[in-house]
Amino acid sequence: MAELISPMDMEIEDSDQPLKQNKGKNVVVGVPSDGKATPWVEKYRPQSLADVAAHRDIVDTIDRLTSENKLPHLLLYGPPGTGKTSTILAVARKLYGAQFHNMILELNASDDRGIDVVRKQIQDFASTQSFSFGVKASVKLVLLDEADAMTKDAQFALRRVIEKYTKNTRFALICNHVNKVIPALQSRCTRFRFAPLDATHVTERLKYVIEAEGYVFYLFLL
Repeated sequence: MAELISPMDMEIEDSDQPLKQNKGKNVVVGVPSDGKATPWVEKYRPQSLADVAAHRDIVDTIDRLTSENKLPHLLLYGPPGTGKTSTILAVARKLYGAQFHNMILELNASDDRGIDVVRKQIQDFASTQSFSFGVKASVKLVLLDEADAMTKDAQFALRRVIEKYTKNTRFALICNHVNKVIPALQSRCTRFRFAPLDATHVTERLKYVIEAEGYVFYLFLL
């Protein structure tokens, strides 16, 4: 892992071997006794940084920065289903605890990708004062999933919002294709590359979910 000189200058890449997989947000759902289907990706999403199975170098670095109150703006990139969103949500739970939903603005940039959402929704959230709600962290968090789907105008507007409200708000950008994020945004974030999960991590997690659902786990080697 690279030596940490300045959080804004750091980029960490995970060296896990690749395994082709479907996007983590589109998974099998379990149907509990009340008849309401809950996606397993949400039901078994890691609740803390310690629960994130893979990419330990990245997770441990972010955990340390969070504990030291030195969390920078983040840019997490890599293939779908590799733990990017789960990592950021675990960071938010560590920072805010029960006040998680009061201190975080979570948007999917593929749906809300125009300049209007930056000027209105994001800027309004970033500009309001945080009264902490009894939590230790005084900064709020804006989470932009699929940030590479944002228009160029929206990205340039976001850059100005980040510069203006950096004292009281942290921004976490998540994307699959980092080359679609403008350099001006990349330079304001600490970048972490999430490599595809290896077969061991996938198998262990599948076994955990299957056993938790009460099924018998069989591993077939082809």
